[in-house]
Amino acid sequence: MTFVSEIGDKTFFAAAILAMRYPRRLVLAGCVSALIVMTILSATVGWAAPNLISRKWTHHITTLLFFGFGLWSLWDGFKEGGGGSEELAEVEAELDSDMKANGKSTKDKTEDENKKQKRPFLTQFFSPIFLKAFSINFFGEFGDKSQLATIGLAADENPFGVVLGGVVAQLVCTTAAVIGGKSLASQISERIVALSGGMLFIIFGIQSFLTSVDA
Repeated sequence: MTFVSEIGDKTFFAAAILAMRYPRRLVLAGCVSALIVMTILSATVGWAAPNLISRKWTHHITTLLFFGFGLWSLWDGFKEGGGGSEELAEVEAELDSDMKANGKSTKDKTEDENKKQKRPFLTQFFSPIFLKAFSINFFGEFGDKSQLATIGLAADENPFGVVLGGVVAQLVCTTAAVIGGKSLASQISERIVALSGGMLFIIFGIQSFLTSVDA
């Protein structure tokens, strides 16, 4: 579920673009760290939810979330074109404007990072590039379908399994984005991803609806 939600997402495109401009290991470390933290936080919220309201209600809410996200994704899929070029261009424009606002060119920042690579390994992860990759992905996930679905799933299932599945999916998606870069990101069909994700959410919704939960 997390995999199909993250492929073609804004954070996916952001990781691909950042990896073209800055050292890949810093971008990958920043993006993956942010997504792991967000997954754990979301699962924790979901795990705590049954302690606030009855498990029966959290189960019904989770079922509605799955159906809602499924219909939302299917609607997005029918509206989307054939590829992810528009989303990619939008994210790239946002990153370019942010870079101009900071008053440094890509070349200048790349040279700065090359100098920083001479520093001890651990201190590199406190660099502006690591923090930028972390913040873009962390705040980009707030309110995202994958975050809300993680909360709902953790409220209804084993939270450790939810965290493990979410982290593995995030790691696979982000690594693919960082290694594949813009060339891979531009080939992704947002329509196919959205329709596939929508069907998967609907399937989870049906499964959740058919599963009885004791009050």
